[in-house]
Order: sequence, then C-alpha cells, then structure tokens
Amino acid sequence: MARTTALKCYPAILLTVWLSTSVCLVASVGAEESNSRPNVIVILTDDQGWGDFSLHGNRNLETPNLDALAKSGAQFERFFVCPVCSPTRAEFLTGRYATRGGVYSTSAGGERLNLDAPTIADAFGSAGYQTAAFGKWHNGGQYPYHPCGRGFESFYGFCSGHWGNYFSPMLEENGKVVRGDGFLPDDLTNRAIRVLQRHAATEDADPVFLYLAYNTPHSPMQVPDRFYQRFANRELIDRGSVPENENIAHTRAALAMCENIDWNVGRLLEELDDLSIAQNTIVVFFCDNGPNGHRFNGQMRGTKGSTDEGGVRSPLFVRWPQRVEPGKTVRSIAGAIDLLPTLTDLAGVDFEPTRKLDGISLAALLLKKPAMQQGGGAGETVQGETAQDRNLFSFWNGRLSVRSQNFRLDEKGRLYHMTDDPSQSKQVNDRFPDVARELTAAGANWLKETNPIALAKADRRPFTIGHHDFAYSHLPARDAEAMTNGSNKPALSRSNKYPNDSYFLNWKSTNDSLVWPVEVLDSGEFEATIYYACDESDVGCSMALVADDGIGGSTLSFKINESHDVPELGREADRVVRQESYVKDFKALVIGNVALKKGSGTLSLRVEKIVGKEAIEFRLLMLKRIEN
Repeated sequence: MARTTALKCYPAILLTVWLSTSVCLVASVGAEESNSRPNVIVILTDDQGWGDFSLHGNRNLETPNLDALAKSGAQFERFFVCPVCSPTRAEFLTGRYATRGGVYSTSAGGERLNLDAPTIADAFGSAGYQTAAFGKWHNGGQYPYHPCGRGFESFYGFCSGHWGNYFSPMLEENGKVVRGDGFLPDDLTNRAIRVLQRHAATEDADPVFLYLAYNTPHSPMQVPDRFYQRFANRELIDRGSVPENENIAHTRAALAMCENIDWNVGRLLEELDDLSIAQNTIVVFFCDNGPNGHRFNGQMRGTKGSTDEGGVRSPLFVRWPQRVEPGKTVRSIAGAIDLLPTLTDLAGVDFEPTRKLDGISLAALLLKKPAMQQGGGAGETVQGETAQDRNLFSFWNGRLSVRSQNFRLDEKGRLYHMTDDPSQSKQVNDRFPDVARELTAAGANWLKETNPIALAKADRRPFTIGHHDFAYSHLPARDAEAMTNGSNKPALSRSNKYPNDSYFLNWKSTNDSLVWPVEVLDSGEFEATIYYACDESDVGCSMALVADDGIGGSTLSFKINESHDVPELGREADRVVRQESYVKDFKALVIGNVALKKGSGTLSLRVEKIVGKEAIEFRLLMLKRIEN
C-alpha cells in the first residue's frame, strides 16, 4: 500500500510578509482536487547558460523540446542562481543561501552541505514520496553528506564536481562502484524513465520526487557524433557579448551538448505522455550558473564564475498541466532558494524547516486563478504586498552582487538599471543615489549575517566514514592531501590542479603519503579496496593503510602483485582540449580488512618499499562495512 500524508502546507515555511496562509490553502486545494499527489521532476543542467536556448533568441542551435516545455507552463524571466555549481545545488536543496549551509568551494571538502537543515528530498520523502537523484551531486561524497543521507532513497551518478569521461564511465549506485551505460546524459535519462515506468505500472504507487542533474555542458566537451556533426563546421550567427573572447570550437561543442540535453528532455516528456501521467506531474527545469564560455547569452555581462547578470541568470520553466496555466510569464525576481518552499507548497507537502529559509513560496504566482493580480511594472501582488519587494544576493570568491527587481549593484559598487540596461553598460549611481545606498547597506548586512569570507578559514570538518546506516565510504584522491616526512615538497602529485576527478602519480619516495582527516562515525571492521594503476616494472611495491590512534591505531599492510598499466582516457573523445585531468580505467584491489574505532583522526596510505621507479597511481580508497 502507498504511504499517506496530510495534504496541507505547513505555514512555517512561508517566511515573508506577503505570503499568507491563504496561499498555502490554494496549493493544498489544488493537490486535493487532483485526487492524487503530483509527481515532481526537477531537471538541473551543468554550465548551460540562459542564452543556450532557441527560445531565448539563439539562432545557433535548436531546442524544440525545452522551448515547448517553457511554453506549456510558466517561464520566469528573472530567475537567479549562483555563479558556480555546488552553491546553486545547496540552495535548491535547502531553500537557504549556500554560505549558510557551509558551501564555499567546489572541491576539497568546501562543497559539502551542512547537515543541520533538512533538504527538499527529506521533505518529500517524509510526505511519502519515492525519492531518487540521478547525475551530478556535488554537495558531499561521504555519508551522511552523500545523497542517500540527504533524503534520497536511491542515487546513481557521481558526487564530485566534474567527471573525466562521459562514455560508460565509472560511477556509483548507492555507494557501490558501477559502470555507466553509454553517454552519461542518455544513461541518466534512461534511469529516470525506468523509475517513471515502474511507478506507472504499480497500482496505488507512491508519487515520485526525481532529481535529474545532468552533467553537461560542463567540460570535458564530449558529445556523441550524431549531435556534434551538426556543429563541427557551423558558422555561428549569434556571438558572445565580447566576440574576441569566444572560443568557437568550445561553443560548437557546448551547443551540441545542449541539443543532446534537449533530446533527452524530449524523451522524458514523451514518456510522461505515453504513461498518461503528464497531467499530474510537475516538471521543473533550470541551470546551475551562467555559460562556461563567452558565447551568446543575450548580451548580458558575465559568464560562469561571475556575479554579474550573465553569470547568475538562469531559465526556470515550471510545467504542471493540471494546475499551472500554460504560457504564463512571471516577471518577479526569484532564485534557487525559492524552489524548496515553492515545490512543497505546490505539492501540498507538510514541511517544517529547522532553520529559517531565505527562499519564499512562489506557488501563488504559478497556479491557475491565483488570488492575486498579475501586472507588469508593479509586479505580481499577493495580499497587498509585492513579490518583487526583495533583494537577492550573489556571492563567490569574495565578490558580492545585489539584485533587486529593477537594479543590480555589482561587486565594485556600481549600480545598473537592469530593466533599461540588461547588458550592464551604463552606471546609474548618480541618477539613483538612494537605491545605491540602499543596496549597498543590504549587501553589507548580508555579509555580516552570513559571514561567507570567514567560512573557508574556519572550516575544519573531517571527512565522515563508517556510518552504520550506509555500507560504503569513499575516500577519493580528490579529498586527500599529499604529504612528506622530509622538508622537501613531495614528489607525489595530482594529475591536475583541479582536484575533482584527479588521481595521484609520481609516488617515488617512501617518505610521501596520502592523508585524509576523517571522523569514524561508528566503530567496526571494514573491507578496504583501492583503485590503482601500476606499471609492470613497479609490481611488488609494499604499501600500508594506517589509522592513527584517534580511530583505532591499526595498520593494514599489503603488496601490489599485479600490474595495471593503462592509458589515460578522455582525449580521444574530447572535442576541444580540456583543462581538467584525464582519467584511467583503474583496477580495483581488495587489500584486506581494517578495524576502525569511532572518533576523529587521520587515515593514511603509505609506501613501505618501492621496487621499480615508483609505486602505484592512486584514484580511490573504498571502505565497506563488514556486518557480523
């Protein structure tokens, strides 16, 4: 039998004056009138810009399925995310600014979302929904930071910030290392379709909350030939706002990847129709930051990493045929922080936050016949207040930008009237001094309240392993630090300066080691597996996994008895030269069992004897709890 939950909204999530409990009632009535709770599918793309859609005037590509999705529901004209990947995901998951959740970086542990606030998956899961996340996570890899610890019943994809190979790569499924099946966005879509098929085939099935996080068009720029061949020699009609900065080859690859996304979204939408569940399924589509290149983006200033308009403006499409009027345009500013309160409100999910939300519910701006007026310049109104009377804050790498309904104050304190000047070309501080002072003060207050600059300096969180509720603990090269006993810099080094999907090589000294600061959450015995590569001449090297006294003081010694000399992967499929690391098809080797004690300390991988020129190349240490 299906799980049941009360079809009502919890007023505590409605944290702004303008949104009263009457709005909540509208959403609840909608859910009740349908006689069943809606499925919810949230689609998030990686590094796709606002301008990467034919709907937005880009004549270089065709995105008919995404254009149709937008037109069959509501489009938000002024929707804002973060300048980079992991903060946007954190804001979507919690309805709070990323810095409040401890997210200040895209790697080295700074991407982990604090455990002190429930996620949108917690909310829907508690309401009886089946929850699943497929694709790129990027908010922590070790349980309970792992998606399976944040409310998702199942996960398939990768937890890192980016991945090194998109064709049948090494992935994970609920912590277990598995092999992908074909081009990754296609594979993820196939997984999503199978979930929907099982749902439709099950009588009295619980509704589905599905988070589909595509990894493209983030680099490496890989895409199947059938999509790329349309762009290989295409002359670009629409160019970036600074044409001399545009890498044409990169743009062509990105556009081909965007057309692949469109094809996959089309397959998903078609499946909803075929299964006769489209009418009562909410489909949400948005992007995680601005474009990863100087390509067409509506002449807005800024790309990925920028706090200017072009770096943080994203499309937001919301379709729910049963309740959202097709062709609706929402002009009020909104952001990723609004998605949790909005979707729980729309679905009638009872949710009580443990921390104050920064986002607000926009349900009343979406539903058919809402109790409000929709206007142009004055904004959409609810209960006499306007949804536009708010500021949104964009922060990255010490830079802050403040966006109101009509203005943006950039990181240098320059004010722009975005309605009249969407390209941010004419500074208007002199014309609107009161607005400039007001937004400057708002930005200063936000910095004081959230204190993001001090966040990185204060972060001392170890990597969590050994939780009794989850079998697997991953300690990848990404999270390790190379150290040496001597005074010199270790020869042991990363394959690339970007750590996310890197591996370690040049292990030429027994003084060098890899170290992880860890917290063992529950004592136990664990099967340890390493993923490695090794030249035949280096076979026979002796190694050890060492837990310091804080976590048990045990040592597991082992020897590499088999070579695994494999080439780097990725170059053969790249459409342009990448910046990130190439990867290898690393070999899994069970090195034995290790006992770990609850507590904090360090876990080290060391070389005790080198036979040839160097020891192994290292990618991943995995610990699997052994049950009694």
